[in-house]
Amino acid sequence: MEKIKMTTPLVEMDGDEMTRILWKMIKDELLHPFLDLKTEYYDLGLEYRNQTDDQVTFDSAYATKKYGVAVKCATITPNAARMDEYKLKEMWKSPNGTIRAILDGTVFRAPIQVKGIEPCVKNWQKPITIARHAYGDVYKASEMKIPGPGTCELVFTGADGSELRELIHTFDGPGIVQGQHNLCGSIESFARSCFNYALDTKQDLWFATKDTISKKYDHTFKDLFQDIFDQEYADQFAEAGLEYFYTLIDDAVARVMKAEGGFIWACKNYDGDVMSDMISSACGSLAMMTSVLVSPEGYYEYEAAHGTVQRHYYKHLKGEETSTNSVATIFAWTGALRKRGELDQNQALCEFADKLEAACVATIEAGRMTKDLALITTLQNPVVLNSEDFIKAVRKTLEGMLS
Repeated sequence: MEKIKMTTPLVEMDGDEMTRILWKMIKDELLHPFLDLKTEYYDLGLEYRNQTDDQVTFDSAYATKKYGVAVKCATITPNAARMDEYKLKEMWKSPNGTIRAILDGTVFRAPIQVKGIEPCVKNWQKPITIARHAYGDVYKASEMKIPGPGTCELVFTGADGSELRELIHTFDGPGIVQGQHNLCGSIESFARSCFNYALDTKQDLWFATKDTISKKYDHTFKDLFQDIFDQEYADQFAEAGLEYFYTLIDDAVARVMKAEGGFIWACKNYDGDVMSDMISSACGSLAMMTSVLVSPEGYYEYEAAHGTVQRHYYKHLKGEETSTNSVATIFAWTGALRKRGELDQNQALCEFADKLEAACVATIEAGRMTKDLALITTLQNPVVLNSEDFIKAVRKTLEGMLS
């Protein structure tokens, strides 16, 4: 079979630990034999990030702006233990956070549903996509421990020297305080990314906050979303037969539990972090969860929703067999390849991405899967495959589809 050609490179961001091992296996078994794969490679492994003072992370994000589409392996966000383990110069920030800030993107996460791995919520017939705002709130909060009695205020000093003050609390003893912020520009980008992605994927869009309690902070999110929808997207949604609506976060949770799925649920930063894990767990595994960062300018960065699978990596280093689920990482590649194909009008590349995803699903539905899925499947007598053998099984299924 002649290899499928690519005209424009993908930005390829390599990563850490067990997912780095899977990354190479996927390229060797599922991509290189079938594609004339073109990528601009960036090593986001922690050692090289440390060596370059994390400049490589910034370079990879700027390259994504240049080429429009990136695919990213899971990476380590270091803590104190990692500082010692990798002898780091400093505790480098999350690569995902750095890339999200540069691209001004929104994270969209959706479960990969297959027969035999049924959602815990039985009426979820279609995937629910979580759109998570990726800036501010608790993740950029300033915190303080209050030692004793006193008054705590929010103070804003304008560039002209004027002041705004708001009482937080009059303490009569020790306590804690936290200050959060967001930017109207970032919220507007979040809204446009959500509306564009809904139109792109032909799904209804829900947005939920707690504006009844947070009458300025959360209400600003609600108002900006509604203004942008009314002014820029209402006609497009009507033409596409799609719906956008706002609801309180607690009402959204109740509605989600009774829905059949097939829609996008837009959430603020913390809500999206929590709800995406709830949905992925209810659908089986974080290793069956896709993730794509979408900017309002139309830049796309695809990755798996899970981490670097540290425990399996240490087993791998000891020469022990692992059974690590690579599906979400494979789907990161297929998502990026499909988007590259769409932008380049390369139908063969789009069709290959579709078939590789179908091969993953078909392999699992035929009862051949990694241990994490075998423990929860309703299929009888599943065959448990190790990390490498699962990828090879997917290749065999794919070759059958392509022939």
